[in-house]
Amino acid sequence: METNLGMREGGKTIHALVTPSLLLDRARLERNILRLAEHSRKLGVVLRPHMKTAKCIDVARQVFPSGPGPITVSTIAEAEYFAGHGFRDMTYAVGLSPASATRAMELCRRTGIDLKLLLDTVGQADSLDNVRTYTGVTPSVFIELDCDDHRGGLKPDDPKLVEVADRVVAAGAKVAGVLAHAGESYCLNTPDALVKAAENERLATVRAAEILRAHGHACPIVSLGSTPTALFAENLEGVTEVRAGVYMFFDLVQHGVGVCAIDDIAISVLATVIGAKPEKGWVLVDAGWMAVSRDRGTANQRLDQGYGVVCDETGRIFEDVIVCQASQEHGILAIRSGSGKSMPELPVGTRIRILPNHACAMAAQHDFYSVVNGESPEIEARWERIRGW
Repeated sequence: METNLGMREGGKTIHALVTPSLLLDRARLERNILRLAEHSRKLGVVLRPHMKTAKCIDVARQVFPSGPGPITVSTIAEAEYFAGHGFRDMTYAVGLSPASATRAMELCRRTGIDLKLLLDTVGQADSLDNVRTYTGVTPSVFIELDCDDHRGGLKPDDPKLVEVADRVVAAGAKVAGVLAHAGESYCLNTPDALVKAAENERLATVRAAEILRAHGHACPIVSLGSTPTALFAENLEGVTEVRAGVYMFFDLVQHGVGVCAIDDIAISVLATVIGAKPEKGWVLVDAGWMAVSRDRGTANQRLDQGYGVVCDETGRIFEDVIVCQASQEHGILAIRSGSGKSMPELPVGTRIRILPNHACAMAAQHDFYSVVNGESPEIEARWERIRGW
């Protein structure tokens, strides 16, 4: 029976799960969702959450308990999935290719949804003419901005900004606005630096919108966001919407940035001890990189968390125990280098939890979440998630 909690598990507990298995703590999820929702309301902007982390309708229903709202997606498969569940207002926040733009507009034609695209080059803009002709749908696009030299996009003062906008219109498409992502915020680690990054992101997007308006483009939407800047922004004057995704789950990278506490991290992988190498100080578990991912996002932070922090079965952290190595189906637990702690007793059959370096990457390895609440072993629901492009 489908409910807002998804498929109920009929009294099962995590003890019955085949490991490795992905767990999602509902109370932490709800707390994280509320935090950014309240912050966005306080700053007077629309929150357009990014569903690339969760990829799950049941998580989306926690974000939008009153019914579908505006979302961001990272694949056309996500757009198709959420359209099938009643979502109508989406932004595809990955630079378009002619093929992806055509597929997106065909989805709009079939379903009537509003799916906005993203571009930053004249070539992409020119391709919209063929997309419009082939599908019969007029594309609406954001121009991507580079606010911090992190990846793609145009600088606000780049002359190509206006040229791209003009070419979008010449191709018979619409300029919906400008969009930025402060990806360099992931490299920061102090509140002051995060506040500064958020303000830099705001100034860049507002400046670009002003330039486009001065050249005859309405630019109604000014969109920005990364989880760190979304949560640390103090002023969003001139901005209309904020996007963020990993804030729903959080992870060790976000903890290292200073955005969340360890106790805010909502997902983990349940694993089982399958062996030991006492002479090396190792404990082996059945969760390798196929379960926790290859992501080593904390490697350049002040505290390297290996492939993840290790907790007991209830979620209580073993101090300084990390996954130090990972092969395809094996994880090796060890004491963090330089620590004076000792490895806890973890005999074969013991179950542990591993917290993610990168929640998006860990979740992407799994087909569903087993929903739990705090230290209780009861599984409240099984929430399916999608994969693919």
